[in-house]
Amino acid sequence: MKVGIIGYGSMGSMLAGKFIASGKLKDGSILVSNRTKEKLSTLPDGALACSNNNELAAQADIIFLCAKPGDMREIIEEIRPVRKQGSMLVSLNGSISFATLEKIADGKIAKVIPSVTAEINRSQTLICYNRHVEKKDKAQLEYLLACIGEIIELPEHEMGMGSELVSCMPGFIASMMDVICHSAEKHTEILPGQVARMALKTMTATGELMLKNNTSFEEIITRVATRGGITEEGIRVIYEQFPAVADQMFGKTLEKRKQTAKAAEEMV
Repeated sequence: MKVGIIGYGSMGSMLAGKFIASGKLKDGSILVSNRTKEKLSTLPDGALACSNNNELAAQADIIFLCAKPGDMREIIEEIRPVRKQGSMLVSLNGSISFATLEKIADGKIAKVIPSVTAEINRSQTLICYNRHVEKKDKAQLEYLLACIGEIIELPEHEMGMGSELVSCMPGFIASMMDVICHSAEKHTEILPGQVARMALKTMTATGELMLKNNTSFEEIITRVATRGGITEEGIRVIYEQFPAVADQMFGKTLEKRKQTAKAAEEMV
């Protein structure tokens, strides 16, 4: 199996590096092309630079399109005459629908949305397929992407909320923890860096505890918050005031996602 990556920006370079490090592909099985050729000088050992997109598309069984929406049509139309028969296009842009992609691309198409946590191989990577993708194609792609974490297949219409929960969520969590830590700093002489570390380690440990023991949010709350105790006071504030913030957050982000998808469709 040969894998092609068109676009060697942050996402393309991350994927190339992870695929090489995983050992799942032989040397020379990863092909990379990029508009700015100078960037290809930093390719990891084992990856091959292609002189253009057509050279890559003629050989690759899976072609990752790590490009901006405005560049997608040009790239797909460019490689269409030479694209290897039976190959699968993988769009890293979740805003462009299969219906739009199929107007300019034939055959097998997948959409993939990784998380920033792929950097530590703990991404929950979202994936969906068009009707042309077969079981064996799914197995190949998911085998490859497993090197950056867990794979979650969703129907196309659920990729938006899925993205909120796994791709956007690191940003949501970081901003919430930033607010909490700044508030805590007003009431303590503990250094800010230590405040952040204490809160983050507690957050990650709580998540791991819940996942390992299949514990619900309610069970953790019951264990920590004794009736009439200190924790209960803080929890009451959260349940009284935070739901409105969460509803507004998802309302705003999902509306922005619709606008972004519409703009992306128009660009393609």
